[in-house]
Amino acid sequence: MSQQFDVLVIGGGPGGYVAAIRAAQLGFNTACCESNPYADPKGEPRLGGTCLNVGCIPSKALLHTSHLFEEAGHAFAEQGISVGTPRIDVPRMIGRKSEIVDKLTAGIKGLFKKNNVTLLKGHGAFVGQGAAGWQVKVGEEVVEARQVIVATGSKARHLPGIAVDNKLICDNIGALDIDAVPRKLAIIGAGVIGLEMGSVWRRLGSEVTILEAAPDFLAAADVDLSREALKLLTKQGLSLNMGVRIGEVKTSKKGVSIAYVDKEGKEHKLDADRLIVSVGRIPNTDGLDAEAVGLKLDERGMIEVDEHCKTNVAGIWAVGDVVRGPMLAHKAMEEGVMVAELIAGQAGHCNFDTIPFVIYTNPEMAWVGKTEQQLKAEGVAYKAGKIPFLANGRALGMGAPEGFVKMLADARTDRILGVHIIGAGASELIAEAVVAMEFGGASEDLARICHAHPTLSEVVHEAALACDKRALHF
Repeated sequence: MSQQFDVLVIGGGPGGYVAAIRAAQLGFNTACCESNPYADPKGEPRLGGTCLNVGCIPSKALLHTSHLFEEAGHAFAEQGISVGTPRIDVPRMIGRKSEIVDKLTAGIKGLFKKNNVTLLKGHGAFVGQGAAGWQVKVGEEVVEARQVIVATGSKARHLPGIAVDNKLICDNIGALDIDAVPRKLAIIGAGVIGLEMGSVWRRLGSEVTILEAAPDFLAAADVDLSREALKLLTKQGLSLNMGVRIGEVKTSKKGVSIAYVDKEGKEHKLDADRLIVSVGRIPNTDGLDAEAVGLKLDERGMIEVDEHCKTNVAGIWAVGDVVRGPMLAHKAMEEGVMVAELIAGQAGHCNFDTIPFVIYTNPEMAWVGKTEQQLKAEGVAYKAGKIPFLANGRALGMGAPEGFVKMLADARTDRILGVHIIGAGASELIAEAVVAMEFGGASEDLARICHAHPTLSEVVHEAALACDKRALHF
């Protein structure tokens, strides 16, 4: 007789493992299957998905190390600290990153044990419907579950004619394991991965050139933020080329040669030691055998769901990168919790209007809600408050005066519609805006809250005050 569960989660990434833990907390006999897509020295399943293994966590470790390296080489002297010329031990940097990943993946297994989640080793694929629920083949075994949550995540999109070997030509996986500082690094794609990985290697000494097909830089961000980011990143030394068309890519013993046409129609050839391809991600639905249960996919291969992550098949749900919406780990986690609570008959909740976006360059960028260009397009009357970090004592003391906080509020109700931050600590500061917006807060609500002094959060406070044209320190 096959194993039977109340809830089976297919995929152990952020959306999957969180959904499994919450379902188990709610009293369900829960299992999570993982097919070990990432190399493990012991051959064990690697929980945590792309985010923990080859995405969010390892990239932030490398960003932190490279930031310290650049600080030591440039910013220390301004503060009277003399350390000489710093040197980077790339293998040790990569090793530290891997140690962090190992610790956290093991930690999720510990959370499974603590919450009585059964870990099933193997790839999950639908078989059909049985007497006890949906049948899913995991490895060589078929298990049954009354409710199934698909959380199979996504993988890097590759370009036709550009063979990724994760040595000379890398996607996000190979980009995190480069074993030496490339003299010249080329990146196709000026999105989150391209900017973050470009920042890592630029700080460590690479000459970095980013080629982007879109005509505008960070078009999804507020126009003021994207304009400021372009200025600051270019000043730092990143070569950002927008509106290009990639041609033939050739590899040789010397490296990689990329032919491209710029937005003026001129032909160029870029020679580099390494190439990173970061042009978006595609959902992992191949191998799921969705047709076995009639699960509906769209033309992009994403599982179609409603606002509560219900699929067209009763008892089957889907969350995270495999469904509509931004491919963000925290969005997947929120959906995972929502689905587990809905299965339990509770009022599961996920507000897609208050999901924050973050890019961990230096300075960091973070935003939530509507951009100014969206409000203009929608004909919404709004007011804006914008305060630079240059006016903040804590930012100046940290040697981080770049950037600003911009708050957008409804002109009639004062309700906060969007907050956009570029500057030190933006990834943490955005949480205050998320909380305020989640509870329908107004700019005056934040303006009336006492913020500790001296802190970076005072810039958020001043931006709220500025919405009513009463900033105190600018």
